Amino acid sequence: MPVIEMKSLPENAYKELKPAETYMPIVPADAKEPELTVRSVLWGVVLCVIFTVASAYSGLKVGQVMEAAIPISILAIGLARVSRRRSSLLENVIITGIGGAAGGVVAGAIFTLPALYILNLDPHPVQTIFICVAGGCLGVLFLIPLRRYFVREMHGKLPYPEATAITEVLITGEKGGSQAKLLLQATGIAGVYDFFVTTFQVWKEIVDFQFVPVMHSLADRARMVFRFDAIGFILGLGYVMGLRSSMLLCAGGVLSNFILVPMIWFIGSHIDSTVYPAVIPISKMTAVEIYRNYVRFIGVGAIATAGIFGIIRSLRVVAGSFGIALRTFRHGEAAQQERTDRDLPMISILLGVTISAIAVAAFLGHLPVSWTAVAVGLVLTLLFSFFFTSVAANAIATTARNPVSGMTMLTVITSSVVLLRFGMSGTTGMFFVMAIAGMVCTALSVSGQTITDLKAGYWLGSTPAAQEKVKFVGVIASATAVGLTIVMLAHTFQFGEALVGDARPVLASPQASIMKALVQGFMSHQPVAYVLFGIGAMVAVMMEMLGQPSLIFALGMYLPLELNTPALVGGFLSHFLNRRSEIAAGARGKRIRERGVIIASGLMAGGALGGVLGAAMRLVPDYREDLVKTPFYSYDPVSQSISSLFFVALCMYVWFGALKKEQEI
Repeated sequence: MPVIEMKSLPENAYKELKPAETYMPIVPADAKEPELTVRSVLWGVVLCVIFTVASAYSGLKVGQVMEAAIPISILAIGLARVSRRRSSLLENVIITGIGGAAGGVVAGAIFTLPALYILNLDPHPVQTIFICVAGGCLGVLFLIPLRRYFVREMHGKLPYPEATAITEVLITGEKGGSQAKLLLQATGIAGVYDFFVTTFQVWKEIVDFQFVPVMHSLADRARMVFRFDAIGFILGLGYVMGLRSSMLLCAGGVLSNFILVPMIWFIGSHIDSTVYPAVIPISKMTAVEIYRNYVRFIGVGAIATAGIFGIIRSLRVVAGSFGIALRTFRHGEAAQQERTDRDLPMISILLGVTISAIAVAAFLGHLPVSWTAVAVGLVLTLLFSFFFTSVAANAIATTARNPVSGMTMLTVITSSVVLLRFGMSGTTGMFFVMAIAGMVCTALSVSGQTITDLKAGYWLGSTPAAQEKVKFVGVIASATAVGLTIVMLAHTFQFGEALVGDARPVLASPQASIMKALVQGFMSHQPVAYVLFGIGAMVAVMMEMLGQPSLIFALGMYLPLELNTPALVGGFLSHFLNRRSEIAAGARGKRIRERGVIIASGLMAGGALGGVLGAAMRLVPDYREDLVKTPFYSYDPVSQSISSLFFVALCMYVWFGALKKEQEI
């Protein structure tokens, strides 16, 4: 068996290909290297289960799901040296792919299923597991026909921040040398920094400068609040995204926070009555409350409409995939495809979707509802799962942020409105809607994580069909683990808010609490804020008319501003360092680009590890944020100033680290 010589990614790995130019991965298509082995599958499953259990608890407690794929890629490098035969690069891709399923499945589960317990509907453990398995499998199945469009056709046009970090970790870790030291250094700095900032009270993570009189006056009089999350993970994320994508993302945040929120405040600040869908008057709202009650729904409408445009653009490639399936069925021509472009057969995908549809129909049919309602529920599940698969893949490919909660909210609202017309209501209607939402939410979460794996595999030279097969293994393992974990936690904790007379401790379950409130409201025949969704749709249409990627802008509208602004700083760093690399040219310019991407990937990897460690700390019974607290933490002028200075120091580290002169390895 030939040994693959480890090298850097080709020059065109992150660039658009010229006409007739092709991308050659690290492991060529004709290479024979261990990939889908017992070792890689077993380690992947073990890591998947561990991260699933930990993520489920931390997500229910603080509303944040652990980032699994990047830490697992780092663990895969370490595990590669455990056995006598060192694991291959492609085996590490398989480990990362299976283990990474944990984040997607957990997000789908904890955003929806605890709502059933809050509503006292207490699902059977088999029901919770089935909802996650069905949703996860649909997410993978619907994504496979889109792989060529997102991975090959859009090569160099989409930044894939998370996939870039995973790829750089796997390559740099395998290759060793000074670049591996640089990656470990950046990972260590961001890991320690993000861990302490997000876990303890050392200095403020979110900077809003409200201690400055001008900023406080703007917030008080116009509800214009600037917020900045000063952590390394988002800085690295913005660097990999690049300037154009980060500017579009931040522009959406500017529209939401500095135009729409102040405009709604200006119109409603003198009105003492409530305006639906809020339950308190606008005159008594903060900027955050105006955003949550009104502007967020505009962002959801924009994301949904942008997703439609994305599906339209991908139809040609999807049709081509079905054409390949037809030729395979007639002549068996698909066998001629090279290894690195070989998906699961389309016939298998269609069979998988059919089996999944039958299983979903049988699951819904066991509920005390009519077969008409079952048919409508099945159609809603399949349509939303397919539609949001494209949205999630596009969102992850551009910003590494999946609009899971927004799309699930839209699923709950639309399903409730439709099913009300078929006589669904009460507790049965709520269970029915939340089951649909759980499957759809898991589908879009898993599909977003899967496209990351497939892009990393494309850069490295994996076999797509092998990655797609093991993804189902990861989904089943994670779904079983999270389903049983939620059932176990439901016996020990309360989800949502504490009930009178119930002494059990509370897990906040913030997203599930929102879904519970939505389904309760709409099953009680409350109106839908169509105007807000429609405004968002028009924003997306306007962006398409201007020839700009509407989904990135829409995500910026929906995501909190503090997540957009540091990404813009990273985008500017990337832009100016790339300019310096062009001026330097040659080997020096290439080294600047490589070191910049490695440092940014290290910041993302370290930030993810810091988040995992922080979540693990919260599992400790005696944990409190003030276990480590500086004397100045509560004094904003000092605390936020120090936070800002440390963030500037991180930026300087990226800049001077990329420009540092070093001998070629």
